[in-house]
Amino acid sequence: MQPPALELREVTKHYGPPDSGRRPALGGVSLEVPAGRVLAIVGRSGSGKSTLLHLAAGIDRPTSGSVLVDGYNLATLPDRDRTLLRRQAIGLVFQFFHLLPHLSVRDNVALPAFIAGTPAKDFVPRVAALLAKVGLASRADDPVQKLSGGEMQRIAICRALLARPRLLLADEPTGNLDDANSQLVMQLMLDLAREEGSALVYVTHSGDIAALADEKRTLHSGVLEPA
Repeated sequence: MQPPALELREVTKHYGPPDSGRRPALGGVSLEVPAGRVLAIVGRSGSGKSTLLHLAAGIDRPTSGSVLVDGYNLATLPDRDRTLLRRQAIGLVFQFFHLLPHLSVRDNVALPAFIAGTPAKDFVPRVAALLAKVGLASRADDPVQKLSGGEMQRIAICRALLARPRLLLADEPTGNLDDANSQLVMQLMLDLAREEGSALVYVTHSGDIAALADEKRTLHSGVLEPA
C-alpha cells in the first residue's frame, strides 16, 4: 500500500529564541493527503499557511513533529537527499510565478530538468506535452514577458508538474490574477493534478477558489481546525 503523498504528524514550528515567550507559527498540526487528493487550506494572513507549505516542501524544518512526503521523513533526511526528494517528488507553484524573464516559455518549463542535468531527450517531449495541455504550445519560443499573468501562471504550473511529482504545493496560486483568470487557472491546475495523479495542497484567501478542492481545512493562529 502506497504511503500518503503528504503527512504531517503533530507538527509545530516556532520562530525566535526559545526564551522569548514566542507563540508557535504552527501548533500541533496533523493531516494526511493521499495521491490524487486536492486539499485547500484557508486562513487569514499570519495564520501559518505559508509556514505549513514551507514545511511540506522541505524548505524549512519543524520544531517538533514529523513531515513525511511519499513516506520519507523530511526532518531526518540529509540535506542532499532532501533536495533530491524535493526535486523528484514535489512541485511548487507560487503567487508571483517566479519565471526567468530572459528565458523562453519552453526553457522556463524545462528549467528544473536543466538544473538536474537531465538529458534533453528525456524531457523535451514532456515539455511539449504540458504546453499543449495548457494551450500554449504555439508560444513555446516566446519570451515570457510577452505573456499575460494567467498565461505566466499556466507556465509555472507546467514547470511544477515537469517531473511528475506525487505532491504539488501552491501558495496563493491565483492571488495575482483577476477573477476570470483565477477560475480558469485554478481549474486547469486541478484538472492537470488529477490527470497526473498528484496530490495537490494549496493555500488561498478566496472562498470560491477553496470550494474547488475535494476538502477544505481552516488554519487559525497556527491551529488546523478538524476536518
